Amino acid sequence: MRKHWMDNLRWVTVLLVLFYHVIYFYNNKGVFGGIGGFGPYPEYKQYQDVVMYILYPWFMPLLFMLAGASARYSLEKKSTREWFKTRTRKLLVPSTIGLFVFHWMVGYFNTVVAQSQGVFDGLPGAVKYVIMAVSGIGPLWFIQLLWLLSIVLLLIRKLDRNDKFYNWCGKANIVWIIMLGVLFWLGEQTLIKNPRPESADGLLNLYKPIFYLICFLLGYFVFSHDAVQQKVKQAWIPLLACAVVSGTVLTVTTFGQNNTSAEYMSAPLNCIYGWLACLALMGWFQAKFDYTGKVGAYMTRTSFGLYIVHYLVVASLGYMMKMYTELPPAAMYVILTIAVFTLSPLIYEVLHRIPVVRWCVFGEKGTPKAN
Repeated sequence: MRKHWMDNLRWVTVLLVLFYHVIYFYNNKGVFGGIGGFGPYPEYKQYQDVVMYILYPWFMPLLFMLAGASARYSLEKKSTREWFKTRTRKLLVPSTIGLFVFHWMVGYFNTVVAQSQGVFDGLPGAVKYVIMAVSGIGPLWFIQLLWLLSIVLLLIRKLDRNDKFYNWCGKANIVWIIMLGVLFWLGEQTLIKNPRPESADGLLNLYKPIFYLICFLLGYFVFSHDAVQQKVKQAWIPLLACAVVSGTVLTVTTFGQNNTSAEYMSAPLNCIYGWLACLALMGWFQAKFDYTGKVGAYMTRTSFGLYIVHYLVVASLGYMMKMYTELPPAAMYVILTIAVFTLSPLIYEVLHRIPVVRWCVFGEKGTPKAN
């Protein structure tokens, strides 16, 4: 039986990621990427950046946990070979081949225009194209890492062939489920506190492979159990209340800091809030949103594609408005938000109807199904 609450939580989280990127693109808190804010902090407070402090601690860990649980369900229906073949097509193809078909346009704004105008002067066109394609990875780091974690999962499954550890995890009570937040905290401690310039430290802090592996495996071994899900569901109200309180305290006491830095992410309060938010949202969606309809079914089917294409809208329109118009900041946020939530579905619907392109950009095969 399909778990509609999980589908709904996944696509709602993806939509929040899209909105996060609108705010992040203009942030002035020192977060890497984007084009910068409308004045230096602290002179220019830019309170809309509070969205980043609310969302960033939990939305990517939650997506990895949901992916881990989904991997468990899928592997119960498919052979290991078939599952990994499908994962490779859906994850690796879009994040490699798709870079050269679509995401080089994101790379254009990330490098030649938005970041490094003029540095490629004199380079051959083919070299510029390759650099732009690689620079267009952007949010695709998520599916690149998810593919690598899928390989790790297959190796770990061999150590638990009889599901002894998996079945043991299913016996966790609500106290132990909450205490698993210690693993969440330990994962954040693997970040490099003082990343060295001109090294891979910053890249490792972005991908956070050990932290997200922990989240992915928690989804697979713990949160795929119906019994565990029910315990979280029963406690969703106190969990949500605790998440709101801890998130409020975190935001109020740290506003102005770089909320993606290793020091910030590994802080106990950030980990407490991030973990409680993940649990609360899983419980809340089970209790209140375990159903589907036309909108839910459409979003379940298309949210992956929206995630794939949305950043081109953010990078291109966001840059053009800030550099070539005199619109007030509020108008830019409104226009960019509307554009992301309207143009992204339009781009997806067009691209996924082109056979070769749909395979390269979305990892979709065959003929598109009628809506």
